[in-house]
Amino acid sequence: MLVFTAIGHFVFTKGMSMMIPEFIPFKEKFVYITGVFEILLAIGLLIPNLKVISGWTLIIFLLLMLPANIYASINNLNYQKGTFDGNGLAYLWFRIPLQILFIIWTYISTIRI
Repeated sequence: MLVFTAIGHFVFTKGMSMMIPEFIPFKEKFVYITGVFEILLAIGLLIPNLKVISGWTLIIFLLLMLPANIYASINNLNYQKGTFDGNGLAYLWFRIPLQILFIIWTYISTIRI
């Protein structure tokens, strides 16, 4: 999951940068950095000595990204096209449960041993 979403940061950079609040500078660079971060977390989850710290970091990361997803849905952002004709709040009915599932899965598989 992390590798696929990381690829999205490089393919849909414009749309993902539109999810970031106006007061944050260098939005596109921020999108690239978070994409690299997701790849590093994916690798960290596979290394036994880094598994727990990577798990906690991923949980915090997923929680920090939730406001961007809420902002995108409220504003009907279609991050793949970089337009404001997306699914709107219906997107959250998919995204929030999915994000909660990833958080629970991360906790069970990496932290709760």
